[in-house]
Amino acid sequence: MDSRVMVLEEGKERTTNQVKGLPIRLLRVLVLFVVICAVFSVISIYTLKHFGIESVVTTTGMRSSFQPCREEPSSLLELEDWIRPNSNPIHNMSDTELLWRASFGPRIKDYPFKRVPKVAFMFLTRGPLPLAPLWERFFKGNERLYSIYVHSLPSFQPQFRRSSVFYNRHIPSQVAEWGRMSMCDAERRLLANALLDISNERFILLSESCIPLYKFSFIYNYIMKSKYSFMSVFDDPGPYGRGRYRNEMAPLVNITQWRKGSQWFEANRKIATSIVEDTRYYPVFEKYCRPACYVDEHYFPTMLSIEAGNALANRSLTWVDWSRGGAHPATFGKSDITEEFIDRVRSHHRCKYNNKNSTVCFLFARKFAPSALKPLLEMDSKVLGF
Repeated sequence: MDSRVMVLEEGKERTTNQVKGLPIRLLRVLVLFVVICAVFSVISIYTLKHFGIESVVTTTGMRSSFQPCREEPSSLLELEDWIRPNSNPIHNMSDTELLWRASFGPRIKDYPFKRVPKVAFMFLTRGPLPLAPLWERFFKGNERLYSIYVHSLPSFQPQFRRSSVFYNRHIPSQVAEWGRMSMCDAERRLLANALLDISNERFILLSESCIPLYKFSFIYNYIMKSKYSFMSVFDDPGPYGRGRYRNEMAPLVNITQWRKGSQWFEANRKIATSIVEDTRYYPVFEKYCRPACYVDEHYFPTMLSIEAGNALANRSLTWVDWSRGGAHPATFGKSDITEEFIDRVRSHHRCKYNNKNSTVCFLFARKFAPSALKPLLEMDSKVLGF
């Protein structure tokens, strides 16, 4: 009996000791778990603090697959970013995009910056500019008052020195055929590129065979002070005028509104914008004015005489000699260049300038062959003024 009691008591004591030891073991495990968690938390905080969240995301490969919708500019845009012209006129815009962009313009007359108005000299050429050295001398010292744009055949590769005023001045071009709308497209392309420079105020179209008849300052002031744009516009009742009209152009253009004029024009910024933004007259002239209707002689003169007739001087600033007859004007070479010849081209004319009588009617002349360059450069600077 006693032995049974003793065995039971010993068994009870072992059971009691096991029950008492169980919480101590759990406590040790719990403490160990807390320590491990604390160490892990410290390591995690240290990693995030010193390497950042992005480094953690990068390790998963998620960051490399994310592309932002729009790259934010490194700095805020300033006014200078909007008004500063590109040093190189090359761009990737189509003609439609270019004309649309060029139609933009300020509506407030006063500029919030010191604007120096410039004359845009636009050269429409087939390829080289053989009279470039003469123009280099003409432009010298007037860098802030002009800009240059050249439209040549797309296949032509200019070879101007970096020091030349014509270096990097060729615009994106397309083939232009005489007498076809592609010629007007080239002229609009030149105007549109020039309009992208907010400082260009006047726009003069020239060819590779043109020369200036006066020094730069005289021409600049003559153009800038003019109240009118210089475009030849007249009504020719003969076969080479009204005889080219098509009845299908009515009612937009009636025969009484049909005009003819010289291809070589000068325009202020408002007129230039009117030319590039036109979508009303262009389709009609493109469809109905084709050889023997030479569209470059009729499109701009007719459209502008209808829309802005009071803004035109109805004469060109470029002298040409049609006295020899034929489809093209006379070309002058080395043997023609004398002081008397230059004087004859500049003098003996009568015209209106700002509604007043004037004897200075032409600022440029054409057509001059490459052989005319040497005698022009050797001529006394007092003759041309430069």
